[in-house]
Amino acid sequence: MPDRGGGPTGPRIRVGRPSRRVRTLLMTLGVLAVLGMAFTMFAGFWTDWLWYRSVKYSSVFTTTLWTKIGLFFVFGLLMALAVGFNIWLAHRLRPPLSAMSMEQQSLDRYRMGIAPYKTWLLLGITALVGLIAGASASSQWRTWLMWVNGVPFHQKDPQFHLDVSFYAFDLPWYRFLLGFGFAAAILSLIAAALTHYLYGGLRITSPGARATATATSHLSVLLGIFVALKAVAYWLDRYGLAVKSSDFKATDNWTGLRYVDANAYLPAKTILFCIAVICALLFFATLWRRTWQLPVIGFGLMVLSAILIGGLYPAIIQKFQVQPNEQAKEAPYVQKNLKATREAYGIDDTKVSEYSGTSTAKDKTKLRDGVDDAASIRILDPNIVSPTFQQLQQIRNYYAFPNNLDVDRYSKGGKEQDTVIGLRELNLNGIPKNNWINDHFRYTHGYGVVAAKGTEVEDGQPVFTESDLPSTGDLGKYKQQIYYGEKTTTYSIVGGPQQEIDYSDDSGEKTTSYKGNSGVNLANPINRAAYAVAFNEPQMLYSGAIGKGSRILYNRTPKERVEAVAPWLTIDGDAYPAVVHGRIQWIVDAYTTTNGYPYASRTTLGDTTADSLTATNTNRAVVAQQNQVNYIRNSVKATVDAYTGDVKLYQWDTGDPVLKTWMKAFPGTVKPKSAITHDLQAHFRYPQDLFKVQRELLSRYHVTDAQTFLTGSEVWQVPDDPTNKSGNAVPPYYLSMKMPGQSSQAFSLTTTFTPNGRDNLSAFMAVDADASTGDYGKIRILKLPTSTTVDGPKQVQSKFNSEQDIAAAIKLLKGGDSDIEYGNLLTVPLDGGLLYVEPVYVRGGGLKYPLLRKVLVTYGGNTAFEDTLDEALNKVFGAESSTTPPPDTGTTPPPTSSNPTVQQALNDAQKAFDAGQEALKKGDWQAYGKAQKDLQDALKRAEDAQAKAGKTGGGGNKSSSPSPSGSPSPSGSSGSG
Repeated sequence: MPDRGGGPTGPRIRVGRPSRRVRTLLMTLGVLAVLGMAFTMFAGFWTDWLWYRSVKYSSVFTTTLWTKIGLFFVFGLLMALAVGFNIWLAHRLRPPLSAMSMEQQSLDRYRMGIAPYKTWLLLGITALVGLIAGASASSQWRTWLMWVNGVPFHQKDPQFHLDVSFYAFDLPWYRFLLGFGFAAAILSLIAAALTHYLYGGLRITSPGARATATATSHLSVLLGIFVALKAVAYWLDRYGLAVKSSDFKATDNWTGLRYVDANAYLPAKTILFCIAVICALLFFATLWRRTWQLPVIGFGLMVLSAILIGGLYPAIIQKFQVQPNEQAKEAPYVQKNLKATREAYGIDDTKVSEYSGTSTAKDKTKLRDGVDDAASIRILDPNIVSPTFQQLQQIRNYYAFPNNLDVDRYSKGGKEQDTVIGLRELNLNGIPKNNWINDHFRYTHGYGVVAAKGTEVEDGQPVFTESDLPSTGDLGKYKQQIYYGEKTTTYSIVGGPQQEIDYSDDSGEKTTSYKGNSGVNLANPINRAAYAVAFNEPQMLYSGAIGKGSRILYNRTPKERVEAVAPWLTIDGDAYPAVVHGRIQWIVDAYTTTNGYPYASRTTLGDTTADSLTATNTNRAVVAQQNQVNYIRNSVKATVDAYTGDVKLYQWDTGDPVLKTWMKAFPGTVKPKSAITHDLQAHFRYPQDLFKVQRELLSRYHVTDAQTFLTGSEVWQVPDDPTNKSGNAVPPYYLSMKMPGQSSQAFSLTTTFTPNGRDNLSAFMAVDADASTGDYGKIRILKLPTSTTVDGPKQVQSKFNSEQDIAAAIKLLKGGDSDIEYGNLLTVPLDGGLLYVEPVYVRGGGLKYPLLRKVLVTYGGNTAFEDTLDEALNKVFGAESSTTPPPDTGTTPPPTSSNPTVQQALNDAQKAFDAGQEALKKGDWQAYGKAQKDLQDALKRAEDAQAKAGKTGGGGNKSSSPSPSGSPSPSGSSGSG
């Protein structure tokens, strides 16, 4: 170290090495930093392992992990060896350095600089490329497992007559290997060329480059390998034509060969394959000829051939052979695409029937009785009434319902009832005070099911079949705690010394301690430390609330849990709850997909499954986001226990080869279909996302004739939701109904179609959605004639809004600060015509929730807007009301009684009745509701007083049911006293 000072005798400041204490401190800090980083990485790995072990799917974790590790090391090592060997070989073949040029003299400085570090530099370069290649290869674990475990489809493509499994399982792996080979060849070529240049084997001279014989041979072999790989690529491209997407005016995302592919591209690829093989052999021949003249000429010819044969020739065929007679040329290939697409999406058995769209009945009053037989019309919209459930059944602020409730079926008295169901889940935003203990130890779960009849309301409110806290009703006894749900997105620590709030009633809070086996044990200090790091929560290390028996619950939404234990499945966007065998079970539909089904057109799942609900509700997930597929099956039904979190996967489609492949890769993870109990299967339903994919395909692929498909005259579209301003597709609706040809009602999923670019109705589609029946999954389409026009959903909604009487009534309902919400516009086939029913909800200014106040009905050009469904149907069909209305008593005085208590109650009842009628005229629903309550209270007092007088022998009015003028009595009869 040089001295700093004024001269030989001046003062000097010596800059020495740091002291031993400083060096020790720095070294300690460095070691601690490395250990901290290592433990952070270990924490992520360890917590994942613990979670998979806790859900009893550790085999999924280990299989995936070892597959990734194996691919990483194998392909990382192969890449490192390929690049390292070529660098070493280029260095070994370097020429002796004599009579160096100026260029070589300049490079000599670099050679001397790296000479002491050649070995380390070689190891560093090979390690870097090996790490990058290994990381890339490890991401292909799905491709590897599908290739090594693939089972045959027992279906062959129409062009090459190979099993579909070749395209679905084999071809993706071969393409990966080819891509890896190209990367290895290019990197080796670059590394070898740079090494030869550095050590004089390759020299840049004017007018070109010169190379030694050994360098020429080395680089030629690498170029030959590259060209040979290109030959393999040309050969695989031939098969790739069967799964290639292209623009075609007949349909978006067309897949498969067209006329130009079969007659131009296919022979062109074969010719280019032969040229590439010859060119590769010319490069290899330089080992003996030591000249690049022939290989360069061959390479130039290959490039020229690729332009002429692979590009220009197909364009000429398309221009002069296909376009002048496109339909005749393309028809055979379109027919193959039609067949493959219908098979790949499970729509090949769709039954299309002609339907007139107009009723032939002369006396429509006779159709009134047929409505109940045609459908159990669900007027309670699960996508609107969540706030009503919230207001009436939330009970405590720390509970909440999902924004969209679900539709299920429950039996009572041997009869199935469409039921709107929701769980009272935990809402941390509503707890009295947010802190770490409350958020994660005290408030840990929701409580109870709330269910209501789908076809009935009372005073605009749902008719609950399961309600209150704890929940009671038709569902019987079941485990009510909900530790796993759609709104449960944070972790909880349960089972330890800290008691949890179970639920609250009039007697106060009830506490509990979790008894399930779910979650990971935190008694182990290593586990606590790992989770403290993983969740960035240091309090886990020292909190006294964690002790013996404490377990941490996380990954608590049903979708998260199924995705984690089966990462090879695509999950439906809507899980739904059911009470089965005394437990609340979340039912999750899962799909197997592939993008390699030959000739089947592709669809983008994220776009296809989006509708007006997913657009306006962030809680409703969109399946698979933007994954492109051309084959899909609902092959797995999964359940998640709301208390224990247990995940069970059941094989549903026993013939799906994709599922069979994954079951080979992950043995024991999927239970056989025979393990599904009858009670559980009764709650399975046809999944919405699959139905939306199928309806999108059926808008074009309902035709089976290639000529009709090419003309585009039969293209349909899914209409926009007329009740929603988002401009997105109408969602499908669950409904128990009877399609023409069915003997009885079936739980169905329904939708409508309109012609492309128009609003009139072109078809109605329904699928049997009840998994307990033999017709489950059967798709029926009623195709309306093109010669007549039948109103579609948008036109029906427009007519609703434009009818003068209806518009006036709606304006009245909107009086003050009230608002209107239109429910699901249901469509029901009836006697050749189509019945439309739409509930109308009013959200008053003083109310936080919507009440069903009106029902819109239209059939055969007749429209009604009434208080109840029965009244609206009676008006549309001109039938008498099934319930006798109260007589118009005009100014008839109220009933009298000699008993003063009875008389006072009757007077109060009359006042309440008059107040209710006045509120009704003003559209003040809050005042009307209060008046109705006062009326019922007064009538009850009158009845009680009269009954008491009768027992004591007192006199008074002996009418059996006293009521005010013109008002219905509590028993449902009417009277004037």
